[in-house]
Amino acid sequence: MATIVAFHAHPDDEVLLTGGTIARLAAEGHRVIIVVACDGDVWNDPEHGPGRRLDELRASAAILGAESSVHLGYADSGYGPVLFEDPPGRTRFARADSEEAARKLAALLTDEHADLLLSYDPHGGYGHRDHMRVHQVGARAAELAGVRVVEATVPRELVARFGRVLLLLRLVSRHRLEEMRGYGMPRSAITHRIDVRSYAALKRAALAAHRTPLSGTGRSARLFRALARAPLPVYRLVCGTEWFAEPGGRTGELVTSCEETGRRQP
Repeated sequence: MATIVAFHAHPDDEVLLTGGTIARLAAEGHRVIIVVACDGDVWNDPEHGPGRRLDELRASAAILGAESSVHLGYADSGYGPVLFEDPPGRTRFARADSEEAARKLAALLTDEHADLLLSYDPHGGYGHRDHMRVHQVGARAAELAGVRVVEATVPRELVARFGRVLLLLRLVSRHRLEEMRGYGMPRSAITHRIDVRSYAALKRAALAAHRTPLSGTGRSARLFRALARAPLPVYRLVCGTEWFAEPGGRTGELVTSCEETGRRQP
């Protein structure tokens, strides 16, 4: 049994980027811990109350089979040109000291005897400031803890192919086609292609547990609802593969045995 820590920016990212992989690893008997940097509460919406997004994360983690979920302690930085002031008692992740955040994550990796860290590619997938910070913090934490890191991504060629469709259907906003062509990583840099079609139902159910983004009014909420309500065969086709790039280009199994990593299980 290996211990895998999946490090994400916000609640719901764990499903969108690695939900099938988490479910597959858990089903294969591995121990998975989900860590989010941010609580997901951008505006401290009084209607929903503080902590609602983290409650949704816990529900999602349980569906996927993860052992637990952990909040690293930072506030959501939001997307767009305006970086809001820090909420009382918390720091927005984009303003956080990267080394301090990395030490927090490294301590968790060490305490949990982690064998593998799942993080993000250098672009954070699509350039969100919190996602890019996840890459920076994850890479440094893995270095401090001496843990192998593999970075969630998407094939750049695939984004370029379907970006125009998403824009025409008005399922995404705040993205321009020329920007979308730079999202993710080239196929040549992707080292792991994970088939998660058998776990599509769990992945879709975990997505539906995130009721806050599902109830939103923006175009991103429209895409969220389209995915969560898609018939399972369609969802399996669209979301049945997850991609990772390992620094250094190492290929092979995503999770190696404890003996190969040289780590002891707790």
